[in-house]
Amino acid sequence: MAGPSKSLVLDPALQKYYELNANRYKYFRWSPRHAWLSFVYMALIPGTLGYLAYKTEGKFELRGKRKGDPVSEW
Repeated sequence: MAGPSKSLVLDPALQKYYELNANRYKYFRWSPRHAWLSFVYMALIPGTLGYLAYKTEGKFELRGKRKGDPVSEW
C-alpha cells in the first residue's frame, strides 16, 4: 500500500517556488538595500555587541547567592 500515488498532483506554484529557492544565487543582484542589510548584519550588530561586552566586562556579578554568603555586596 505504501509508495507513490498516481493521483498525486503537485501544485505548480509551489514547484516554481521550490525551483526559485534552489537557484536563488543565480537571480541575486546587489542593490543599495542588500548592501545596507549586509552591513548591518555583518558589521554593525556584531560590532555593537562586542563594544557593549568589552565595556561591561567584569562590572556585574552574575553568580547567585549561596548558603553562607553575606546579604550585602559591599
